[in-house]
This record gives sequence, C-alpha cells and structure tokens, in this order.
Amino acid sequence: METLTLSTEMIWVLVILAFTIYLFVSEVVAVDVAAISIMVLLGLTNLVGPWLGLEQGLVPATQLFNGFSSNAVISIIAVMIIGAGLDKTGVMGKLAGFILKAGGSTEKRIIPIISGTVGFISSFMQNVGAAALFLPVVSRISSRTGLPMSRLLMPMGFCAILGGTVTMIGSSPLILLNDLILTSNKALPAGVEPMQTYSLFAVTPIGIVLVLTGIIYFVLAGRFVLPTVKSETGSAGATMKYFEDLYGLEGSMYELRIPDDSPLVGMEVGDLEQRYNVPFLLALHNANEEVRVAPPRDIRITGGALLAVMGPDEQVAEFAREYGLKLRPELEEFVEAMNPTRAGIAEVVIPPGSRLIGQTLSELRMRKTFGLSVLAVFRQHEVIRGILRNLTLEAGDTLVVHTRWSDLIPVSKDRNFVVATDFPREELRPHKVVPAMIFFLIALSLVLFTDLRLSVALLTGALGMIVSGVLKIEEAYEAVSWKTVFLLASLIPLGLAVETTGTAAWIAQKVLSVMEGVPIWGLQAAIAALATFFTLVMSNVGATVLLVPLAVNIALGAGANPALFALTVAISTSNSFLIPTHQVNALIMGPAGYRVKDFMRAGGVMTVLFLVVEMVMLNIVF
Repeated sequence: METLTLSTEMIWVLVILAFTIYLFVSEVVAVDVAAISIMVLLGLTNLVGPWLGLEQGLVPATQLFNGFSSNAVISIIAVMIIGAGLDKTGVMGKLAGFILKAGGSTEKRIIPIISGTVGFISSFMQNVGAAALFLPVVSRISSRTGLPMSRLLMPMGFCAILGGTVTMIGSSPLILLNDLILTSNKALPAGVEPMQTYSLFAVTPIGIVLVLTGIIYFVLAGRFVLPTVKSETGSAGATMKYFEDLYGLEGSMYELRIPDDSPLVGMEVGDLEQRYNVPFLLALHNANEEVRVAPPRDIRITGGALLAVMGPDEQVAEFAREYGLKLRPELEEFVEAMNPTRAGIAEVVIPPGSRLIGQTLSELRMRKTFGLSVLAVFRQHEVIRGILRNLTLEAGDTLVVHTRWSDLIPVSKDRNFVVATDFPREELRPHKVVPAMIFFLIALSLVLFTDLRLSVALLTGALGMIVSGVLKIEEAYEAVSWKTVFLLASLIPLGLAVETTGTAAWIAQKVLSVMEGVPIWGLQAAIAALATFFTLVMSNVGATVLLVPLAVNIALGAGANPALFALTVAISTSNSFLIPTHQVNALIMGPAGYRVKDFMRAGGVMTVLFLVVEMVMLNIVF
C-alpha cells in the first residue's frame, strides 16, 4: 500500500484531535459544549486556513452541520420519541414491574436482568435503539427501588454496545464487513484463495461471551467502578426524610400476606385501624379484586389478601406476629401501585372558607371520597398522630396524606383543599397502548426486514406515535435529549476531518510499521487496539472501512488468515467505552449525570477485558 507522509492538514487535525481529548478529559466545559466548540473550530479553518498553511478548511462549510441530519442522529431522535410513546401508555412501567418482580431491588439482581435483556435486543437492532427504549424502564426502576440511575445505566449501555457483536446484523461494522471482504477479494494477489463471508450467527459465541463478561464485570466490580451521582438518588428518599424529620413519620413500606386462618379475615379496614399499635395501612389487594390504594374503611379483608403497610421495623414485625401474617421485606404485588411515580406522601392544607371545616375525618370519608389516607395532621405547631377518625378539621390544618397522584390531581383543583406538595402530574394513556404497539412493531419490522434507511424506518414509528395521539408534539420534543443530539452531531465533522485528510490512515500506517517482526497474535492485537482507538474519535463505520483493507494486507504479508483480521477490526469497533463519543454512551450520559472520568474509570477496565476476551474467543472459534 502507498506510504503516506505527514501533511499540514494532518498536523492541524492531530492538534484539534488532541485538544478534543483534553477538553473531554479535563471537563473544563460540559462535553456537549466541548463538542460544539470543536465543530465551530473546524468551521473557522475555512476562514483562517491561509494563515495556518491550509489550502482550504479541514471540513467544508457546506458539510459542517451534516451531523444534524445524519442517519445516526435522526435515528436517536426517533427512537427516543418511540420510547416515550411506549412509556406514556404504561408499557415500560409494566416491563419495569416485571423486572422488579424477577430481580427484586438489589443491584446484583437487577443489573444482569436489564443488561442481559438489552444485550439480546441489541443483537438484532441498533444498539442505541435498544438502549433508548430501555431508558424509561431504568428510570422507573430507579424511582421504585431508590437505586441511582448512575448505578444502572452504564451496565445497560455497555451491554447494549456488547450486544451488537452477537450477530452479523447487530452493528453497522458487522453489517458492512461481508461487502468489504468481497471488495478485498477482487484485489487479492493471484493464487491467494478468496476470503469467505460470515453467516448471520458466525460471531454469536464471541458476542455471547462478551455480553456475559460485561454483566459479570459489573456484578462483581460495579460497587467499585460505578459512580453514585447524588442528584440521581431519586426524590423519594429525600421526600421520606422530609416527612420523617417534620412529622415523625418513621419506617419503611412492607408487604403482608393474610393467611385464611388469620383473625383479620372478615374484618373491615376501619375496624383494624382502631386497634392498638397498627402500622399505617396504605393499600389492600383482596383476591380477584384490583389493588386499592387508600382502601375505604368499609372494605372487608379476605383470606389470602395482601396489605401494604408503613411503619418502624419493630412495629410491623409485632403486627405480623400478633395476627399471624407473612411478612415480605420487599414489595412484590404492590411494586407498580406504590412506586413513587404513581403514589406517595403529600401535604394538603385546609384553607379558610373550606366547607370541610367543622367536620370529622370519618364524616368526610377521605379515602372513599378523595382517595386520601390521612397519616397525620399538623395543627398550630403540633403533630397529631394515632387514631384520627374523630378529629374535627380546622382552618389551617395540614393533612399529611398517602395517595395516588392520579387521585391528588382532582383534589388540587378542589377549592376546599390547597395541595402544598409538588407531585408528578404525568398523564398516562393506557387506552393508546394498541396504536403505540402497532407503530413500534411497524418501525421494528422496517428495521429488521427491509433495506430502508434506519432513520426513515424509526421516524415512521415516531410519526405514528404523534399522529395516533399516543404523544402530543410538545411531549415528543420534550422526550428528545438535545444534549445527546448536539454532542453526537457536533463530533461527526471531527471524524470526517480525521478520515478525509488521511490522518487516520497515516496513524494506522505508523502504528503498524513499528510492529514488523511481531508474532501473528501480536499483529492481530495491534489491529484490535488500533480499531479501538479509531472508534473513539471517528465513526465505527469509518474506522472499519479504513482498517479492513489495511488488516487484510497485513495478514497476507504475515501469512495469517485475512478474513480473521478483517473480523477483528469489525468486532473491535464495538470496543468503545473510554469516553462518551459512542452514541449509546452519549445517550446515557445526561440522564445518569455521568462525567467523562466515570467512563474512563469503568470503561478502562471494560476496554481491556473486551480486548482479552475478543482475542481469546476469535482464535478459539476461528
């Protein structure tokens, strides 16, 4: 191959590339601001080029903003909208509930389920699409368990990337590889046997081991490498601390099963609450009935029913022993109904002029009429707890209640109350689940079974969500993480400059030239490391197109298998964990509150593991 010499254009690209890495690592500005700055800097080379010794700008001004219309960026926007539509219908909430039932609420059980599921899905669709669809699921799991999103999103994102190595359609480089092999076959020297293309599941053993490696890594080392972003610990914990400090409402939520022979069977909820040392009764689920949050006093408890209660550990344990109840330390049946996005504790004030003044809580039937379970009343600097049914309301009373947010919405519009707590006013549209699933399946089918451009296929589903009323157009705009969009779109011109100026090819040649005399496995490792580096600073497709011909020629010169070296390049371009330039990493960075150093800490180990496992598995399988 032709030997390249270092040109002025290459020198300036290397300078800008080094400056980009400095901005990312030092974090003197936010990563999206850094990316935009680099894009503008590349654009300014069209103006100051003559002073820099350039004949023209490093990136033509007409191509500078092509990233905003690129297939990858439009696909990300579309899949975020599709994910928001599925979340709005409650589909993602149900999926989150299923995962919680299967995995409980601990990191070591939740991470394998989420990561394994996303890894499997991303083996058949674009990894960024799989990650974006699971963002709302992880968000809901975080809010229900109190686990920070920063502890869950990175394992999910990394396994989405790893899942792209499970099949030959899991990532763009693997999709492209067979075409590149056929092209390289035309240029092979006479007498050299043409390379064979790879079947759909040829890489599956390698990909499965890589996904398992990622899961095991985070299960074993997650507590050391995953950050805990304080702002992402969820509002539920902070809210409970507030009510505990101000009103003395101590304790956690528990689930209790009522056996058929329990003294509670046949008892009304109101009668049970009159008994001594009973924890707060928040919800009831009788057999063959729906879950009742704030169950009315006249509801009878049946055998096999479940209770959701809140109170100190000792009080709940004593209550369970006295009435022969089976205590569950974690919510299972009530996971969905009691999660902080659906229900919680709020403050409701009785204003002067309210028609409720002078009436007792039992007369008002607060649960049946308004869906409010009154836990305590704050009156003139005094907290009133205990049996409250005969308490007469006065102007200025603050009721501390547990309720479903959907029940609190009409209360907030009632002039007899003033809701003092900010609460989620999310409007779920379960009646739109059919059109949402139809347009999701249409988009998925277009991706899997047609040659239609990915962005067009996904936009079809996104548009369907809006036109069918699953999402309002304003909600679609809000669903898009514009930080992610600007980060990715602004970095695309840098990748273009690295590729079109010959800088990437020059770096590749220089690195490989020093590898003369190295054993075949060493050359293969160098190819893998080079592909890993390039995929951090340019598109994985660009890195694959550039390096596959180089890898094939190096393999032929060393007497190695050229098809194996080509596959090494295509798989290694998924080894993108060090900095948030990969689409998936950029996607999860904002919601989890990650910093570049978080990726470098966790991604550094993952990068090394990827290279080791990849090299071992490639040589075992092939």
